[in-house]
Amino acid sequence: MKKINVITLGCSKNTVDSEHLMAQLAAAGYTVAADSDRTDAKTVVINTCGFIGDAKQESIDLILRAAAAKQAGKIERLFVIGCLAERYADELRPELPEVDEFFGVKDWAGIARALGAEHRTELETERFLTTPGHYAYLKIGEGCNWHCGYCAIPLIRGPHVSVPMETLEEEARRLAARGVKELIVIAQDTTYYGLDRYGRRMLAELLQRLCRIEGIEWIRLHYAYPTAFPDEVIETMAREPKICKYLDIPFQHISDAQLTAMHRRHTKAEAYELIRKLRTAIPDLALRTTLLVGYPGETERDFAELEQFVRDVRFDRLGVFAYSEEEGTYSARHLKDDVPEATKQERTERIMALQREIALANNLARVGSRQCVLIDSRQGDYYVGRTQYDSPEVDQEILLPASERRLLRGRFYEAEIVSAAEYDLYARVVAKRR
Repeated sequence: MKKINVITLGCSKNTVDSEHLMAQLAAAGYTVAADSDRTDAKTVVINTCGFIGDAKQESIDLILRAAAAKQAGKIERLFVIGCLAERYADELRPELPEVDEFFGVKDWAGIARALGAEHRTELETERFLTTPGHYAYLKIGEGCNWHCGYCAIPLIRGPHVSVPMETLEEEARRLAARGVKELIVIAQDTTYYGLDRYGRRMLAELLQRLCRIEGIEWIRLHYAYPTAFPDEVIETMAREPKICKYLDIPFQHISDAQLTAMHRRHTKAEAYELIRKLRTAIPDLALRTTLLVGYPGETERDFAELEQFVRDVRFDRLGVFAYSEEEGTYSARHLKDDVPEATKQERTERIMALQREIALANNLARVGSRQCVLIDSRQGDYYVGRTQYDSPEVDQEILLPASERRLLRGRFYEAEIVSAAEYDLYARVVAKRR
């Protein structure tokens, strides 16, 4: 049997790309392994990330290890695909002769042909799931039109292209038929969905259609750009019980000076107003955001505004990154990276210290409440689950003692929260939900 090991780095959008590719390979007769170092596959495909410096270095390190394995005769063919290949294939080819070929983010037919498989359009809604079987990512668009000053995504992935709604419905139905209960809706900007294809924002209608698919219990929304956020999406989230009261909306900063420098296309006042509208319509909404500190020109006053923003909003989930210059972006071409690295790290730590206090207070407020918990796994003495307020891999977990009763992965249970830590909740099962 032909065997291929597909290793995926980077974001959940890369995960979906790999899963579609693996479905094509499986249909062509390959035995496919995902991210496995225990397979005897002689062909390895590495789907890379090229977004920021650390991610690029991780991709390079993995390619070098695979190249060494090829030199040692452990593998026979090595292919590199994805974002790093899209940006740097011409530079990498002479440096890595062990790689049989590089393919960018759009040439899925090309990589399939190179592996001896035909890219079959009738399989475009098929997936080889690498997530636990009860949840899956649904990528509704590719690329981005915003061109934020620090971001290389438009350079790598191109302009926004929405996936046809009928295609997404078919893919979601296929996932539900396989036992998927939670859909995590992703794109570089989910709220932009439909503008390019239908002439208007269609995310609300897409969410309503997904809610009608039998078997899907939770629908979770990620990566919602704050500018021109559609009111009808807020209304749909408030009305539809299947849509998790959860929103990932990356604000990046709040100082008007920094927002302008970043080309973020919204103001501080508009950000606060959007949060007010969201929390008025959906009082128990869990808000997740990402912030960027140390962008060129960020002053202590700008940073103080950002700290106050975090205090005011009290985000349920928050990640913060220190700015790193990415070649080809507006900021790399036109702005001086003038914030010292030590200052960037100190500001990162200050935001995270503040967020730890907020996270603990938010969690302590949940003690004594009853929550619907979806079980993801068992780890040691605990079952690990999530509420509707927690996304897999990036958010906190609910820990339930395995000694009390046997729980099933992918099932929902009613649980009482009994204690809290900064980023974990401890609970006991009260009843099986469904």
